[in-house]
Amino acid sequence: MQKTDSTSTLSETILELEVRRAEEGKMLKEQANQAYENIKPINLIKSTFKEALAAEDLRTDIINLSLGLIAGYVSKRVFSGMEDSPLKKLLATSLQFGITLFIIKNPETIQAIGNGIVNFISGDQDENPQIEPGD
Repeated sequence: MQKTDSTSTLSETILELEVRRAEEGKMLKEQANQAYENIKPINLIKSTFKEALAAEDLRTDIINLSLGLIAGYVSKRVFSGMEDSPLKKLLATSLQFGITLFIIKNPETIQAIGNGIVNFISGDQDENPQIEPGD
Protein backbone atom coordinates (compact mmCIF):
# COMPACT_ATOMS: atom_id res chain seq x y z
CA MET A 1 0.00 0.00 0.00
CA GLN A 2 2.84 2.33 0.78
CA LYS A 3 4.31 1.75 -2.68
CA THR A 4 1.08 2.81 -4.43
CA ASP A 5 0.91 6.04 -2.44
CA SER A 6 4.50 6.86 -3.28
CA THR A 7 3.94 6.15 -6.97
CA SER A 8 0.80 8.30 -7.17
CA THR A 9 2.46 11.11 -5.22
CA LEU A 10 5.49 10.92 -7.49
CA SER A 11 3.25 10.98 -10.60
CA GLU A 12 1.37 14.03 -9.29
CA THR A 13 4.63 15.82 -8.49
CA ILE A 14 5.99 15.04 -11.97
CA LEU A 15 2.78 16.34 -13.56
CA GLU A 16 2.92 19.57 -11.51
CA LEU A 17 6.57 20.09 -12.46
CA GLU A 18 5.80 19.58 -16.15
CA VAL A 19 2.98 22.13 -15.98
CA ARG A 20 5.26 24.59 -14.18
CA ARG A 21 8.02 24.01 -16.73
CA ALA A 22 5.58 24.71 -19.59
CA GLU A 23 4.38 27.95 -17.92
CA GLU A 24 7.93 29.11 -17.22
CA GLY A 25 8.88 28.27 -20.82
CA LYS A 26 6.07 30.50 -22.10
CA MET A 27 7.14 33.34 -19.77
CA LEU A 28 10.76 32.93 -20.88
CA LYS A 29 9.74 33.14 -24.56
CA GLU A 30 7.70 36.28 -23.86
CA GLN A 31 10.62 37.89 -22.04
CA ALA A 32 12.98 36.97 -24.89
CA ASN A 33 10.60 38.50 -27.46
CA GLN A 34 10.25 41.65 -25.36
CA ALA A 35 14.03 41.93 -24.96
CA TYR A 36 14.44 41.46 -28.73
CA GLU A 37 11.93 44.25 -29.42
CA ASN A 38 13.69 46.55 -26.94
CA ILE A 39 17.11 46.17 -28.54
CA LYS A 40 16.01 46.90 -32.09
CA PRO A 41 17.79 50.08 -33.20
CA ILE A 42 14.61 51.94 -34.12
CA ASN A 43 13.06 51.17 -30.73
CA LEU A 44 16.24 52.27 -28.95
CA ILE A 45 16.16 55.57 -30.83
CA LYS A 46 12.46 56.08 -30.10
CA SER A 47 12.87 55.39 -26.39
CA THR A 48 15.89 57.70 -26.18
CA PHE A 49 13.96 60.57 -27.78
CA LYS A 50 10.96 59.95 -25.54
CA GLU A 51 13.16 60.06 -22.45
CA ALA A 52 14.95 63.18 -23.65
CA LEU A 53 11.71 64.99 -24.41
CA ALA A 54 10.23 63.94 -21.10
CA ALA A 55 13.12 65.38 -19.10
CA GLU A 56 11.96 68.82 -18.00
CA ASP A 57 15.45 69.94 -16.97
CA LEU A 58 16.89 69.12 -20.38
CA ARG A 59 14.16 71.03 -22.20
CA THR A 60 14.62 74.03 -19.91
CA ASP A 61 18.38 73.97 -20.38
CA ILE A 62 18.05 73.79 -24.15
CA ILE A 63 15.60 76.70 -24.20
CA ASN A 64 17.80 78.82 -21.93
CA LEU A 65 20.90 78.07 -23.97
CA SER A 66 19.08 78.89 -27.21
CA LEU A 67 17.79 82.17 -25.82
CA GLY A 68 21.26 83.09 -24.64
CA LEU A 69 22.85 82.34 -27.98
CA ILE A 70 20.14 84.22 -29.89
CA ALA A 71 20.39 87.26 -27.63
CA GLY A 72 24.18 87.24 -27.91
CA TYR A 73 23.98 87.04 -31.69
CA VAL A 74 21.42 89.85 -31.85
CA SER A 75 23.56 92.04 -29.59
CA LYS A 76 26.59 91.45 -31.81
CA ARG A 77 24.56 92.33 -34.93
CA VAL A 78 23.32 95.52 -33.24
CA PHE A 79 26.89 96.60 -32.55
CA SER A 80 28.26 95.32 -35.87
CA GLY A 81 28.22 98.84 -37.31
CA MET A 82 31.02 99.86 -34.97
CA GLU A 83 33.32 97.00 -35.99
CA ASP A 84 35.78 99.16 -37.88
CA SER A 85 38.83 98.38 -35.82
CA PRO A 86 40.06 95.16 -34.21
CA LEU A 87 39.45 96.68 -30.77
CA LYS A 88 35.81 97.36 -31.62
CA LYS A 89 35.44 93.83 -33.01
CA LEU A 90 36.83 92.45 -29.76
CA LEU A 91 34.45 94.64 -27.77
CA ALA A 92 31.44 93.43 -29.83
CA THR A 93 32.46 89.77 -29.42
CA SER A 94 33.02 90.28 -25.69
CA LEU A 95 29.61 91.91 -25.39
CA GLN A 96 28.02 88.99 -27.24
CA PHE A 97 29.75 86.51 -24.94
CA GLY A 98 28.79 88.45 -21.80
CA ILE A 99 25.11 88.73 -22.74
CA THR A 100 24.98 85.04 -23.65
CA LEU A 101 26.49 84.03 -20.30
CA PHE A 102 24.19 86.38 -18.37
CA ILE A 103 21.10 84.90 -19.98
CA ILE A 104 22.27 81.32 -19.49
CA LYS A 105 23.13 81.90 -15.81
CA ASN A 106 20.00 83.93 -14.96
CA PRO A 107 17.06 82.28 -16.75
CA GLU A 108 14.57 83.17 -14.00
CA THR A 109 15.38 86.86 -14.27
CA ILE A 110 15.06 86.80 -18.04
CA GLN A 111 11.77 84.90 -17.78
CA ALA A 112 10.42 87.43 -15.27
CA ILE A 113 11.43 90.31 -17.54
CA GLY A 114 9.84 88.55 -20.52
CA ASN A 115 6.61 87.94 -18.60
CA GLY A 116 6.56 91.60 -17.53
CA ILE A 117 6.95 92.75 -21.12
CA VAL A 118 4.22 90.39 -22.32
CA ASN A 119 1.88 91.55 -19.53
CA PHE A 120 2.62 95.18 -20.36
CA ILE A 121 1.93 94.67 -24.05
CA SER A 122 -1.24 92.65 -23.48
CA GLY A 123 -2.56 95.09 -20.88
CA ASP A 124 -2.61 92.61 -17.98
CA GLN A 125 -0.70 94.95 -15.69
CA ASP A 126 -2.89 94.28 -12.67
CA GLU A 127 -2.14 90.57 -12.46
CA ASN A 128 -1.39 90.93 -8.72
CA PRO A 129 -3.57 93.85 -7.65
CA GLN A 130 -2.53 95.68 -4.49
CA ILE A 131 -5.12 96.32 -1.79
CA GLU A 132 -5.38 100.02 -1.05
CA PRO A 133 -5.49 101.07 2.61
CA GLY A 134 -9.00 101.94 3.63
CA ASP A 135 -10.70 99.42 1.30
